Amino acid sequence: MKVSVPPEPPSQTKTLKEFREDIEKAKLSGDWKTVYEFYSATFDSFLEVNATFKKFVDAPFNSIEDCGVDTKFVNGVYDALLNTPQDIQKCILKGIINGLLQEWKGPRTKDDLRAYFILLQNPLFSNTSTYVIYAHLLRQIAALTEGDHRFLIHWFKKMPQKRFKQVVDSLLQFISLRLFPAKPEELPLLEKCTWWIPSATKVLSLFNTANSLSNPPIIPYMDFYNSTLDHIDLMEEYHNWQCYGNSQRFSFCQCPFIISIAAKKVIIQRDSEQQMINIARQSLVDKVSRRQRPDMNMLFLNVKVRRMHLVSDSLDELTRKRADLKKKLKVTFVGEAGLDMGGLTKEWFLLLIRQIFHPDYGMFTYHKDSHCHWFSSFNCDNYSEFRLVGALMGLAVYNSITLDIRFPPCCYKKLLSPPIVPSDQNTPVGIGNVTIDDLCQVMPELSHGLNELLSYEGNVEEDFYSTFQVFQEEFGVIKTYSLKPGGDKIPVTNQNRKEYVQLYVDFLLNKSIYKQFEAFYYGFHSVCASNALMLLRPEEVEILVCGSPELDMHALQKHTQYDGYQKTDLTIRYFWEVVLEFSLELQKKLLHFATGSDRVPVGGMADLNFKISKSEASTNCHRNIEH
Repeated sequence: MKVSVPPEPPSQTKTLKEFREDIEKAKLSGDWKTVYEFYSATFDSFLEVNATFKKFVDAPFNSIEDCGVDTKFVNGVYDALLNTPQDIQKCILKGIINGLLQEWKGPRTKDDLRAYFILLQNPLFSNTSTYVIYAHLLRQIAALTEGDHRFLIHWFKKMPQKRFKQVVDSLLQFISLRLFPAKPEELPLLEKCTWWIPSATKVLSLFNTANSLSNPPIIPYMDFYNSTLDHIDLMEEYHNWQCYGNSQRFSFCQCPFIISIAAKKVIIQRDSEQQMINIARQSLVDKVSRRQRPDMNMLFLNVKVRRMHLVSDSLDELTRKRADLKKKLKVTFVGEAGLDMGGLTKEWFLLLIRQIFHPDYGMFTYHKDSHCHWFSSFNCDNYSEFRLVGALMGLAVYNSITLDIRFPPCCYKKLLSPPIVPSDQNTPVGIGNVTIDDLCQVMPELSHGLNELLSYEGNVEEDFYSTFQVFQEEFGVIKTYSLKPGGDKIPVTNQNRKEYVQLYVDFLLNKSIYKQFEAFYYGFHSVCASNALMLLRPEEVEILVCGSPELDMHALQKHTQYDGYQKTDLTIRYFWEVVLEFSLELQKKLLHFATGSDRVPVGGMADLNFKISKSEASTNCHRNIEH
């Protein structure tokens, strides 16, 4: 038998301080030989990379929470790299190629993972001239086992925000320039390297997972969006995903975190339009087969309501026309002249929301300390009005209307639990995996009290004297609910208080409002019945329904249309001079006055169709702002 001889132990022993001294000497003297030798030796193999940057060279250091890398040393070496001569940078790339070409026998070691972790942060990979090497590095990382990926994810979580963002941006740029190269001649033909983009997206997904597991996230989830994808054939991506799922055929829809909310909205609306076309085509065929004249109104969801019976009429109309919910919405107020060019639809939504969410209506409770609405837990015989609210939200998404609704984020998490309606009608819907942080978004004072219970250092049973029960006032009567069987006889103790808090939160946000939320869930999904919903985060559903709270009045000024005015007119210049000096609160009020919501739709200010018109009144001084 042949005995395998272990490789020679690496000789690298330089410290960060010594490295920096070498850099300074090289800058002063112009002699970069010592620095060249350091970089050349360090990046010559995975073994040398570990020898230089590992905290303790002889220790295996297999901790999932600590990568065992001297991060300061890595950052110092990389920060200096971009200011070194080209031959040093070339020697590093040559060394990385040597490391990547190494033949592995058996599974990767933690030292191999450490080397991948360090090499991935190399700033040279921001240059397209290095992309062939970068692609092979990404391919090897993407091909690692699930267990190895788990280690990398936890190591990524510990990276400084700046470095984390740099790697994410580098990966996004790699994908963008592979899709639309600025200089195509610099890169191999796309047909010959179809694995480049899937590999980069897979590695990016590891960073996205690390970001999602961090509380708070290291960077905003929007920083993973790649706006370049807005310009590809999104529906082809969607249909590939629908046909092949998460199989070997790659689609960006397998990693929806990379698709911007604007692109997701396009997918949802086009998917809806296709469903509408199929329904309309079938209706047309049916009409023709019965020798009936086709009616153009069959292309629309026509809602006729009386102002004095707004909720009941709307409920009746949407219930009767359930098969037409995916058609373009048109609203008529009975007894009033006028065609719905968009204004009547917005008014219908505004009036309905205002009436349904009024405290006296009793469907929702407004919590002043969190500035949001939550479902009333009072039991009733008919939950159809909750279904109406869900349908309204779905209609708003499909008709590009922003609603002035204030639900907490956990509402949208529950709305996607599950993201599509289960085929088994006995499967519970709207039961989110809720935590005390979710409760804090609805009832911050109660959440604070429960946190105090969890951190209380005394005897919980003797000092609080609580049991596994909840007391709620309903129509002036105090009702008692057990959080678990026999809860009235189970005292809350130091040992079981975590269970008590979790059951309490689950009761308030799930169980006590189950029927109300179930109707709400089915109402929303009756309109938004699309697999495209699986692409969305809860936060994105909220933005689709309510718009974004980020206001850019300069962008609104840029996209405003004028009727009877020129943008250079003195009146218009004065108008914008005043509006741009408004406080944020006043700017929101102006937006709410003109559009019915103080938020911006997904497409930004350009989608608001904000218009300033001159009204020819007899006094010649009346002006209108239209939306």
